[in-house]
Amino acid sequence: MAALDNLKLRDVLADVASGALQLPDFQRNWKWDDDRIRAIIATVTLDYPLGVVMTLQTGGATRFRSRTLTGARPEGDPKADLLLLDGQQRLTSLFQALWLDAPVETSDSRGKPIERWYYVDIEKAVGPSADRDEAILSVPADKVLRTDFNRTVVLDLRTQEAECAAGLFPLHLVFDAQRVNQWKKGYIKADEERNWDRWGQFDDLVLQQVRAFQVPMIRLAASTSMDAVCAVFERVNTGGVPLNVFELLTATYAGDPEYVERTGDYYQLPEVWREIKQALAAKYPVFGRLDSGLENGLSSIDFLQAIALVRTWERKESGVGAAVSCKRRDLLDLPLADFVRLAPELAEAFAWVGDFLERQCIVRPNDLPYKTQLVPLAAVRAILGGDAMEGLGPEEKIEQWYWCGVLGEMYGGSTETRFTRDVEQLVDWIRREDRSPDTVTDAFFFTERLDSLTTRNSAAYKGIYALLIKQGAVDWHYADAPLSPGRLDEYSVDVRQIFPKAWFRRGNSQGLPTNSIVNKTPLSYRATMDMLGAPSSYLSTLIAASDMRPEWFDDVIATHLIDPEALRESDYKRFYTDRSRQLQDLVQSAMGKRTMLRDPSEGEAR
Repeated sequence: MAALDNLKLRDVLADVASGALQLPDFQRNWKWDDDRIRAIIATVTLDYPLGVVMTLQTGGATRFRSRTLTGARPEGDPKADLLLLDGQQRLTSLFQALWLDAPVETSDSRGKPIERWYYVDIEKAVGPSADRDEAILSVPADKVLRTDFNRTVVLDLRTQEAECAAGLFPLHLVFDAQRVNQWKKGYIKADEERNWDRWGQFDDLVLQQVRAFQVPMIRLAASTSMDAVCAVFERVNTGGVPLNVFELLTATYAGDPEYVERTGDYYQLPEVWREIKQALAAKYPVFGRLDSGLENGLSSIDFLQAIALVRTWERKESGVGAAVSCKRRDLLDLPLADFVRLAPELAEAFAWVGDFLERQCIVRPNDLPYKTQLVPLAAVRAILGGDAMEGLGPEEKIEQWYWCGVLGEMYGGSTETRFTRDVEQLVDWIRREDRSPDTVTDAFFFTERLDSLTTRNSAAYKGIYALLIKQGAVDWHYADAPLSPGRLDEYSVDVRQIFPKAWFRRGNSQGLPTNSIVNKTPLSYRATMDMLGAPSSYLSTLIAASDMRPEWFDDVIATHLIDPEALRESDYKRFYTDRSRQLQDLVQSAMGKRTMLRDPSEGEAR
């Protein structure tokens, strides 16, 4: 599978220049700063180990679109023989500093872009090896070093005579024998008696070391699978950002020879995804905020997983595949042709999911209980098609499955196995009235969970908030109609506390939770401005602002599953007990099954 060679640095850099050694397009950009470049140059001049670089031979089944290393500009459009998987930063730095006849585009310690030429101080270089770092010097692109806020010139190297006089050898000449000899003559001529012996020492201790320097290189065979390439790449790049499957597929799709031959261009996966995501998020904000980036909310990996679920389901149905799955290897093995075929279907399926969520009164990213649950839902919609999902029966089943997943908090851990089961079981349930999916049968909501639902970190917390809106909650300021998905942002609706925090500071909680979902409900910011002090006092303000009769406003309060009398009397215990019961009924109705009630004395469900 792999072979280890030791290659001369000169030959490796020549391959970079010619385009024989390139990068797979999933590699991120080169980014070493000036200090690290000087350090690696010192390492090479001392013939210290550089570390193994890893390459992949081209020509196998796994074909990546490739690009040259930064700074390499070979003639024509050469095909790479090797792709560099590990060692980009090292080889790019050495290629630019030791091979190119141009300043190196790098950055300073603060990340500010700069351009630098690299020199070696001959006198320091022939001294102790421990001082070699100090012997490597970088100078600005104009070859003039200045101090005092660029007002005072301390070193001008714009001519070869100036370089020789300063004893600073330009390292980009090191592999050009003719120019080295020319520079050597100028250096010795500057001070023949002193510089002749010193040049001999410098040539032995520095130049010959660089010319003889060897790079250990592992070559992975062209037959290496994509999954193996990905695994190897991530193991050798432990200090970097984990490699994204989307980046790998971008490179492989762009390198698909059949597509290029058929269309005359390479497939641009990022642009395809951009169009899909922008169209979805523009119509359904629940999928993410575009101003926060394409991967905010519904991500490219979510989309690829949904496609993989549909593809593996199709293969299993036709007898080609063994299981429905969307593991990493399934995404890596996703052919371009299948992606092109299925991507429009899944884009349409996710649009249907957006409509479904709106019917559940979930329209904002922060209100979405589980993003992961949308993946199997979209896959099921794509598998069944529009007709099979229409009608009261399928909609009821989808809603029950969805709310069991949310309120039973079934999508909080590892989800890939649940994806698989839900796709297969939900399809069968809708088509053939088979047994309910495991997500429905295994989901339970223990009533004491209401006491501990205190933040948006819980899917069930968000779920109950959405269900309160869905079942007809009317705002306590904009009381002319029930809250609707389209008005949530307009009214700045959020989860608001019913009995205010300040009220509890006087010890009115009676030992009951004060910050749970039981004491919260969806209300506008404007309504909460009037909710000061005890409910018995702020209700009169709200009633007056609504221009309603008190008994009519009682009906508004009741739309939040709240006992109006308990609020008027500021009776927190009565309020909490009654609302807990009503929220239990709400949860039970959404899940289509009884909540689990526990007898405190027995500790068992009944």
